[in-house]
Amino acid sequence: MRTEAGGSAFEDGEIVLERRQVADGVPPMTVGGLPSKGGVQFVGSAAFDSAAHPAPREQWVVMLRGVIEVTVTDGGRRRFGPGDLVLAADTTGLGHVTTGVGDAPFEALFIPV
Repeated sequence: MRTEAGGSAFEDGEIVLERRQVADGVPPMTVGGLPSKGGVQFVGSAAFDSAAHPAPREQWVVMLRGVIEVTVTDGGRRRFGPGDLVLAADTTGLGHVTTGVGDAPFEALFIPV
């Protein structure tokens, strides 16, 4: 952080997490807001399987932990894991289905575009 004297310093903080619904068709997830001009969110879920749903807004998904498989309406299917960056831009229509793969929890950052 920036100090009043114009220098810099470390400051420890906490992110308040809450369990809530993030989009229609998606099971409740643990979500915490991160301060940003774009409204970045951290999402974590022990098990993640969704019904078909559109993205709630166009957003980047930064995969942190776990693996998900996303199936889109044209039949395409891809797996995404730690380090992958995905643009979720299907904000209308049927959207996509997301399924958790393996035992690791799903954790990601969602960054609105």
